[in-house]
Amino acid sequence: MSITQTSLAEILRKHVTLEVESIDRMYLNVYIARLQRESGASWFLKQQRKYPVASSAAMAPISRAFVEGIEGFAQKYQVPMLTFGKGQRKDDVVAPYVKRADGREGIVLIGKAQEKTTAFRTTKGHGPRSQDRYPRLYRTTVMVNQYYFYGIDQDFGPFFLKFSSYFPYTAKFCFNGHEYLKRQLAKVRIAYEELANGILSCADPARLQALADGLSVEKIEALIRKWLARLPQPFTAAEREAGYDYEISILQAEFALTQVLDRPQTGRLFFEAAIRENLDLGRPAEVQLIFERRVTRATPSRFRTRIITEGVTPALHVDYKHSRIKQYHKEGRALRTETTINDTRDFYIGKRLKNLPALRQIGFQANRRLLHVQSISHDCLLGEDAFQQVNQPQTVSGQRVAAMHFTDPRVQALLSALVAFRLLPQGFANHELRVLLAPLLGLAPDQLTPGQMTYHLRRLRLHGLIQRIPKTHRYQVTEFGWRVAFFFTRTYTRIIRPGLAYILPQVSPMSNLLRLRFDLLDRAMNDWIAQANLTS
Repeated sequence: MSITQTSLAEILRKHVTLEVESIDRMYLNVYIARLQRESGASWFLKQQRKYPVASSAAMAPISRAFVEGIEGFAQKYQVPMLTFGKGQRKDDVVAPYVKRADGREGIVLIGKAQEKTTAFRTTKGHGPRSQDRYPRLYRTTVMVNQYYFYGIDQDFGPFFLKFSSYFPYTAKFCFNGHEYLKRQLAKVRIAYEELANGILSCADPARLQALADGLSVEKIEALIRKWLARLPQPFTAAEREAGYDYEISILQAEFALTQVLDRPQTGRLFFEAAIRENLDLGRPAEVQLIFERRVTRATPSRFRTRIITEGVTPALHVDYKHSRIKQYHKEGRALRTETTINDTRDFYIGKRLKNLPALRQIGFQANRRLLHVQSISHDCLLGEDAFQQVNQPQTVSGQRVAAMHFTDPRVQALLSALVAFRLLPQGFANHELRVLLAPLLGLAPDQLTPGQMTYHLRRLRLHGLIQRIPKTHRYQVTEFGWRVAFFFTRTYTRIIRPGLAYILPQVSPMSNLLRLRFDLLDRAMNDWIAQANLTS
């Protein structure tokens, strides 16, 4: 079979030479929890530093000592220091220093840049008596110097640790999981070929995946603690022992599925078909399938699908709240599907690093769901028998069930609802279907009676489109139901309705673009029939 006639599912099944799931880029917040509020900062300055009044003036000596420690570190270990220019791309500046290090562990560069951060300032109270007018701390956004420590770790490869030079001296830590993978493969002497920020080929794919799965919370925390101990810190050992030590939370996490394809043409064909069929992935009904989260009118998000074209290779972006899925053709060799989570609370998960396993599961499942939705939507054709099974009355186990006519608006509404429920592992109940079905029929949910919903559920079940979850009153969409729902709804929406508007004279003329599309479809069908006759 020619690859041009191959479905997306077949491309992923037959033309993928290597597949690996891995954490990609992680951006972590390194902070002291007890110093995040005004009361905690005031207590520290009075109890630990013995200042009679908590003010920004009391913080200045700590900041000066910290900056002097950074400069002393650079001088002692002969680490270059430079100031980043406004708008300058830091990665481009740092790349030559990393290259010259040739993989040797250590800090290769310290960079300074003025950036906004949250810090404490001092204000005076405004009480009725003069003794009420004492200095108070308040949180605000300020421009301060940030010090970037760019380094190489023997186990994780390149990383950077960014310290604020102002109280409470919050830091950010960034590393790349694929660089970690490359280091681990080299350590166990498994041959591999690099793909920029990825792996192109590997002599032992199973071990490669095991190494990716082994990137644990404990290893990440040990990495950060290791470099915190080596670098200058603003707090003394006694203060750290008193509870003023750094903790770690997740600011951003990227979870990548890389599928290396046998040739560039395969990837181009995948994207041409996937983008054409999935322009509606950013709609709420589709987003809740991918992220397994209920979406309501109150959900704070801009739902959209974006097609980003850089050069000639497009990228597909699907947004949900503060998170997104990005899919693109990496260097013309691999399909990269990547979920980026910018706020863990989008999924009701805490930000602490210990929540990484739960977050990892959500990210990787979202990648797989996106591919599943794309594959099924592209390959949902039904045979004549299956079409008639739904469109004709049936008798199942002695029970007669009415037909589900293709052009019946209620059937189309029911099938549209099934698409939204397909990937929910807990299934759906009578009232959940009613809430989704009523707006599709132009009704309020309370206008559909329980008896009507029971009738619809019975029809769907006896036609094999849904099945009841044992010992519950919940239902799941079957694989057959999933394909029927996609085929019926997409055919009706994309062909029947616009096609009737095209051929009926009483309807207003269609646009030239739509008319052109139907002419192209007509010619393509004639060519396909002619080719089939020649083959037979």
